[in-house]
Amino acid sequence: MFSVARPRIAALATAASLFALGIASCGGSPDASRDDSGQRTITDATGAKVTIPANPKRVLPLSEPTLDATLALGITPVATTAGRGQNAIPAYLRRRAEDVTSVGGLGAPNLEQVATLAPDVILLDGTAFQDAAVVDKLRRIAPVVSTSKDGTDWRAAFTTTAEVLGRGDAGAKVLEQYDTRVRDTKAKLGATGGASVSIVRWSGIGLPAVFGQELCAGRVLTDLGLRRPAGQDELGPGHSIPVSLEEIERLDADWIFFGALGAGSAEAGSVDLTADAASAKGAIATARDTPGWNRLGAVKAGHVVPVDGSAWTSAGGVLAANVIVDDVARTLAS
Repeated sequence: MFSVARPRIAALATAASLFALGIASCGGSPDASRDDSGQRTITDATGAKVTIPANPKRVLPLSEPTLDATLALGITPVATTAGRGQNAIPAYLRRRAEDVTSVGGLGAPNLEQVATLAPDVILLDGTAFQDAAVVDKLRRIAPVVSTSKDGTDWRAAFTTTAEVLGRGDAGAKVLEQYDTRVRDTKAKLGATGGASVSIVRWSGIGLPAVFGQELCAGRVLTDLGLRRPAGQDELGPGHSIPVSLEEIERLDADWIFFGALGAGSAEAGSVDLTADAASAKGAIATARDTPGWNRLGAVKAGHVVPVDGSAWTSAGGVLAANVIVDDVARTLAS
């Protein structure tokens, strides 16, 4: 774990003063007095050229994929933000990030807290930040690197993060381990390897959504060679595709992996239904009372699997991908 002490902190004004100044005194540009050998310039996913330390020590990931990648690379960040639709760090990452504090909600970090942390580099992506004004304020605090425009290619985003953090070799090994896990799981699927799999999220207002191939879970299922039902076997228009209750049959497949944000175990990869799975269990109970749900083939066959929505139905990275591989293996492997 990296030390939170840093000489620059002593030179900062109080958080209240910084906020009153609009964070203008925090200095996001690299210190020109530093030795050039301690800096490097990279081009991020938006095409922006960003000067960062050669080996960042105080890393602040402000999205689910960047937090996932930072932890997978063995780095404990100085802080992060809550997961999508949650008031805490994503459930599947909590065990790895138990000592990491939150500086606010996704896409809305507390700028006062961020400033006092004095990060070397801030990592974000298009899954969390659309407000250019917020990003501009973050740039006044520290170099900001965007690792992905939209989060649709988690492997590319992870590789970018590894390079930014000076851990390209470690990142390549992490991906090799994932690929090995995928090959081993595919070999164990047997006859179920031809099954169709639907990814469903049930919202808090009782409406479902399905996921295409572009986000992490969809790409993992493709890696595993599993089929997707019609409407999920293509790149979608965005994060998820809402389904009206009149078209509930669109959820059906041989197997339904059913998540709700906030669901899942605090331990990555666990399928035991703990308190973190309350939202998934509650959502399934709601679904049972929805007209047409009990007519679905997967429901009749008992093939509805509650999963951690923070890994399956949100933006993620290699750690989320491994959770998904493990869930599929436990469910479908012969």
